[in-house]
Amino acid sequence: MEMKKRFISSIEPPTDRSEPTWWFAFQGNKLLVYQEPSSVRIPYLVDFAELGLTALHQHYLGRLDNRHCYAVGLSEGTVPSTGMGFEGLRQVYGRLDEELFWIAARAVQIVDWDRTHQFCGQCGAPLKTRTTERAKECHQCSLLHFPRLSPAIIVLVERGHELLMARSRHFLPGIYSVLAGFVEPGETLEEAVVREVNEEVGITVKDIRYFGNQPWPFPHSLMIGFTATYADGEISLDDREIEDAGWFTVDTLPPLPGKISIARKLIDWFVEKQGKPLPE
Repeated sequence: MEMKKRFISSIEPPTDRSEPTWWFAFQGNKLLVYQEPSSVRIPYLVDFAELGLTALHQHYLGRLDNRHCYAVGLSEGTVPSTGMGFEGLRQVYGRLDEELFWIAARAVQIVDWDRTHQFCGQCGAPLKTRTTERAKECHQCSLLHFPRLSPAIIVLVERGHELLMARSRHFLPGIYSVLAGFVEPGETLEEAVVREVNEEVGITVKDIRYFGNQPWPFPHSLMIGFTATYADGEISLDDREIEDAGWFTVDTLPPLPGKISIARKLIDWFVEKQGKPLPE
């Protein structure tokens, strides 16, 4: 899944700050937006201080259509200006321009990394932000700290006209999805697919094929999508993680994850392959 090339990432802020700028401001993991009946808007101002709010930290992100973008961290006690509010990214999806949404998804991860990496994990000294790369440096022991990124596989398993779907214990009521899990150290992505499927539902798979990838800012994952074919075994649940699992046809699909996710894109791909209309 390729994103549009309208956004150009950068860490070097502009010297000229006279042009309006997109401000992606977060209190914790909630985005500051103008709230309207059917949509939300990101502040687009020359200076963030125009909102009457104080930024704890600012991080330059790059340019969207030659318009500068900043991530901003706000204190927990910040009260939004009139007509504004704080909303989670899941809540603003579909109400915010999609390109702006994915920049917000980038911004929240940088703000979270900055908030949780104030001191060196090796020696405890305060960290300094580097100006040449997205990193922090300890001037006492020289250890570099980069933004955390956790790779995870997500896989749609096919068996003829059926797909494997499962329900995790942390899902919203009734929702089923395809299987996913984090990649372990020393493991290839394909090995992670085989292990996760076997651990969670007890079956083996073959014909593993790359599908696409998606940054997933909840809180700092990169989802790498695959398709695979059922090889052997009967469903046997890891009930620590999986509440239910089964084989479904496109005519018997349970409630699905939202369109924001690569999980839904995998499911929609399977439905289209069966010559059926996409679910709402």
